[in-house]
Amino acid sequence: MFTNSHTTTKERAAFTLIEVMIATAVATIVGVIIAAFTVFSARSFASMANYTQMNQDSQLALDKMFKDIRQARQLTSYSSNSLTFLDVDSNSLQFVYSPVSNSLSRISSGKTTVLLSNCNSLEFWAYQPILISNSFSCYTAAVTNNARVIQVTWTCSRGFLGNQHANTENSESAEIVMRNH
Repeated sequence: MFTNSHTTTKERAAFTLIEVMIATAVATIVGVIIAAFTVFSARSFASMANYTQMNQDSQLALDKMFKDIRQARQLTSYSSNSLTFLDVDSNSLQFVYSPVSNSLSRISSGKTTVLLSNCNSLEFWAYQPILISNSFSCYTAAVTNNARVIQVTWTCSRGFLGNQHANTENSESAEIVMRNH
């Protein structure tokens, strides 16, 4: 009888195969959940960082354009993807969007500076400073000499984490009034 009770205590201290398999399955499920949450969190943080960087790049480009356009003397020519001004010193100042390189460039005194890259679309409009009756919209400029309001709208996007299908997109639109004419 004494031997029998010793064996019973030893049998109770061990795990059965079913208990080990259930514990392994539960640990695997918990591990997969933790790994999925970690990957999801990392992708979310990377997406937010990418969006923040694109927003900063867009705001910086817009700030530079605001400064230059507000100080320009006159709009000399424009199209949907190009603006040419006479700057404060009566030199040519251009803003050109290239759909081939997806970039917005500033050209002044023979120096080209890329203001914005990863730009999918960009359009310029020129308006007279006269508001249309019962609205907040301006009349489209008939000639470049009477254009005083410039509107620019663009959309930028770029992939992140090496995945072109996981895009972050940013859109900007602004109206800039020329002050120095």
